[in-house]
Amino acid sequence: MSAEIELKGISKSFVSKKTGSAQTIFDDFSLDVVPGELVSLVGASGAGKTTLLHLVAGLENADAGTVRVSTTDAPVRIGMVFQQPRLLDWISVTKNVEIAAKAAGQSLSEIPELLEAVGLSEYADAFPSVLSGGQRQRVAVARAFAVNPDVVLFDEPFSALDELTGRKLRLLLQTLLTERSVTGLLVTHNALEAAFLSDRVVVLAGRPARVVQDIRVDLPRPRSTEDSTLFDLHRDIIAHIA
Repeated sequence: MSAEIELKGISKSFVSKKTGSAQTIFDDFSLDVVPGELVSLVGASGAGKTTLLHLVAGLENADAGTVRVSTTDAPVRIGMVFQQPRLLDWISVTKNVEIAAKAAGQSLSEIPELLEAVGLSEYADAFPSVLSGGQRQRVAVARAFAVNPDVVLFDEPFSALDELTGRKLRLLLQTLLTERSVTGLLVTHNALEAAFLSDRVVVLAGRPARVVQDIRVDLPRPRSTEDSTLFDLHRDIIAHIA
């Protein structure tokens, strides 16, 4: 069961290590994500995208306002894919994924099927240190889905990969999101990636951050990376970021 995400009246500030002064990232900021929706957050560096993701994940606390992630079932399970895979190199691919499943109280019986879904069945017993960057990120994606998540959070998951590998992983992610009922938040600097994967693209700007555009992507899935409509959306997103 996917979850609803609600941020209402959020305020968040950090103290600058350089100047010692407070920097306000959010002030009375609100955003809703409905169950089963994937929303991409785009905008210039420093617009608060990753901070917002950390607030939803519980890695940061808001100074004011409420962050609510709710489902009809409790507790809410959250999977997260970081920019770097953050794997344990001294245990196998399978063990890396199993650790997350065990921590979430999930059965290990579906791990082989999940590794097959991300194209890593033949590397199940391999150590992450022998994998390519794209393969390591596939493990990270499998780990996020191993918790049987209601919500999956993506923090620029493909930004460190070459374009061809990133394209393959976007297609993989589209398949996983289509087959599993989850709610998602994706932080990305890639406007085409946002258009391809998302139901909505939220453009953030300013300090404190505000929503300057909320673009709905009304395209059926599965989507083709060559769809000309995506390139039109890409140009629209870039224009609002600029």
